[in-house]
Amino acid sequence: MSTSSNAAYWREHLQLQPHVEGGAFRETYRSPAMSGNRNASTGIYFLLEDHVFSAFHRIASDEMWHFYDGNPLHIYEIDPSGNLTIHKLGLNIHLGEYPQLVITAGNWFASRVAGEQGFTLVGCTVAPGFDFADFEMGSRKMLLETYPQHAELIQQLTREE
Repeated sequence: MSTSSNAAYWREHLQLQPHVEGGAFRETYRSPAMSGNRNASTGIYFLLEDHVFSAFHRIASDEMWHFYDGNPLHIYEIDPSGNLTIHKLGLNIHLGEYPQLVITAGNWFASRVAGEQGFTLVGCTVAPGFDFADFEMGSRKMLLETYPQHAELIQQLTREE
């Protein structure tokens, strides 16, 4: 974890607000150029703390994640066939972490801070641009029925309906 900052510092200085999936965010960029009926690209800051998770959800565009500060972030991605990939977003390449990665459009994904305490500050770039009309929060019941092989993870990274 960075010694020069903490979650409260980033929340205040970046003016982050609560996000429906968990964590805090602020949109920083929305391209004026259009791709069909969507902005070509959007960008946000996204902050998670150790006691909060980003619940399983999916969007209709690819999403590139960029690591900025804090602990590594584990991102759990389930494709339509039920294959689970655990991504490690961070700076320790020799430990299997990467400073950026892409979540494929339409795949379910959730995330949480690695370690028992700390925070993670990341950026997310979506192209075509993010629109809440393309956002779907995962229903625990539906995800458990569709991907029973991942029941323990789904229980941990969804909220009661």
